[in-house]
Amino acid sequence: MEKRVFALGCLLAALAVGLGAFGAHGLSGLLDARGTELYRTAIQYLMFHAVGVMLAAVGGGRLAQSAAALFCLGSVLFCGSLMALALHAPGWFGAVAPLGGASFLVGWLVLAFSALRSGR
Repeated sequence: MEKRVFALGCLLAALAVGLGAFGAHGLSGLLDARGTELYRTAIQYLMFHAVGVMLAAVGGGRLAQSAAALFCLGSVLFCGSLMALALHAPGWFGAVAPLGGASFLVGWLVLAFSALRSGR
């Protein structure tokens, strides 16, 4: 197992919990219904992909590390753009989300290929 990659996944999970708590308490009353939904989606995807980074660490190898990097990139692009939109950022942030989603998708495919290739 790649310890640093696993630790990174744990830190992303902690970030998801912290940002989720901030959203629930610090942003309550500040976000409209659409903003609340965008923020929740961002937090959910951040947590899912934090776990993905941890799975990639368990898988080990270069392909799995590439998947972890794609999950991190997707977290920044997808989750970050949704959170920005929730907080009333300019609409062009919405164009960034699909790039993050594509990073997530490719990351999962790379992780699957890595698992099949390694025999684990």
